[in-house]
Order: sequence, then C-alpha cells, then structure tokens
Amino acid sequence: PIDRNEWEGYFDESGHLVKSWDFITSIILERGLDPSVRSEAWKFLTGYYSWSSSRDERLAVEGMRRKNYESLSKMCDKIQPLLETEHRDFSRVCSFINSDLQRLYTRDAQGQTRVDKKQMEKILLLSYVCNMEAEYQQGFHEMLLLFHLLAEQEHEIYWLFQFFLQKTEHSCVMNIGVGKNLIMLKALIAFMDPTFAKHLEGKGTQVIQSLFPWFSFSFQRVFKSFYDVWRLWEVFLIGKPCRNFQVIVAYTLLQTVRDQILRENMSGDDILMLCGNLVDLDADQLISEACSTYERLLE
Repeated sequence: PIDRNEWEGYFDESGHLVKSWDFITSIILERGLDPSVRSEAWKFLTGYYSWSSSRDERLAVEGMRRKNYESLSKMCDKIQPLLETEHRDFSRVCSFINSDLQRLYTRDAQGQTRVDKKQMEKILLLSYVCNMEAEYQQGFHEMLLLFHLLAEQEHEIYWLFQFFLQKTEHSCVMNIGVGKNLIMLKALIAFMDPTFAKHLEGKGTQVIQSLFPWFSFSFQRVFKSFYDVWRLWEVFLIGKPCRNFQVIVAYTLLQTVRDQILRENMSGDDILMLCGNLVDLDADQLISEACSTYERLLE
C-alpha cells in the first residue's frame, strides 16, 4: 500500500500534488492506502479537500469546515424542540439512533472505550436533520463508527461521512441508491450468466431483492476487519475501474456461491442464508476478482 513516505512524495514544497488524480487513484486501486495516510488521503478522495489545493488552502478549508459544522450544530439545537413537536418522524428517528448505538460495541481488546456514543448520536442526528430525504437507516451507526475511527475531530467525522455518501451517489441509502443497485445487479446476472439468472428467477422474485444488506451496509459485514472495509470503500470513492463498481462486487460475491446454489438446487431462503454467511473475506482478493469480472464484462 501507499505508505507515509510515498504519499508525502506526491506533494511539492507548497503542498500541491505533483502527481495527477488519475495516477494516484490508479495506484490506490492497485495497492490501497497504508493506515498512516488513510485519514489524510480520504479527505482528497471524498472531496473534503480539493485535489488542486495547497497546504495553506487546506488549512483554510479545515477552519471553514469546523465553522460550518458548528453553525449546523447550533441550528440543529435551536430547531430540535420544533422538530420534536411538528415533525412526526423526528422522535422515531431519535429512538432508532439511540437503540442502534446502545447495541454498538465500542470497546477495544483491552476493554477501553474507543468512541464517544454521545458524539456519534449528535452526528447521526445532525446528518438526518440536514438530509431528511435520505432518511436514517439501520447501519448508518456502523458506517459512522468507521469514520469515527478514521478521523480525530468531530467536524471531520461529520463531513467525511457526508461526503462519502455524496461521492458514492448515496448507493447505500435505501430510498435512493439501493433499489437502483438491485436492478443493475439483476440485469448484470442476466447478461453475464443467463443460466444462473434463470435459476434465481425460478426461486422467486425476492431472492435478488433480499440481498439489499450488501448495499445498505456497503459490504461492511462481509469483511474480517475494518481495514478491509476501508480498502473497499476507498475503491468506491475513486470511481475505478468503473462507476457503480459496487454492483460488480455484489455479482462477484454471488459467483463465489453460484456452483453450490445450482448443484444443490437451493431454495430462495437457503440462497439468502448462504449469501449471509459470506463473511471474513479479504478485500484485496475481492477487489481483484471484481476487477476481473469487469474485464470480462467489457469483452
């Protein structure tokens, strides 16, 4: 992966990148980012920083992001009493967020608390208030945890999460991107593997639809470590090797169990159970296999 020494070599004395976006993102696709540079690199990948910015410009942006976050927080505090009385979904969402965070395990191997649940609750609530059309959905708290572990400051966590959702075209949001992903996945299976598509159709229309957790959690639950999740997410952020790469990833996952499904003539419920048991995967291997799938698609 790109380590600290290599990453710093991408910048000149003023902090401008001397390597092109295409060069850097191609390297990220191929090798990924070392944990030592991920938090900084993600600010470029998400759009938090401009690729053409200098070091001084990024310092100014940092101050602006902090002030904007503080302003949003104050606004949210002011209108919260009104939302509680006038917006029928607000109290329900608050309850969902609180319930999700109660179940979230936030201690490390030594039993030390890694994250501040109150801070996460504040960020999730603010995210909802500022993006009500996207709604709040189960899984956002797990996704936010990875940003909490990635960044140090509260405003950084908030903006990185927002920019990630925007950059990935809200593909993990149920009422925006997930349905589109499932439609594309069904079409991709029909095009790439008609035999498998016919089998799945014969098991009911809900088989593909029921794979929505892959997309709504951005595949977070199929990996063995947070590092693997970050590795895949940064590939989603760069938009390479193609747009909607998450659909290629889902197809690639299905292909790993395809032969077993056909051989055992699995029912819809058994297929979903088998797919749900795809865990502890290696991100580099999955990305490599998905890239191979994409190359076959182009043939």
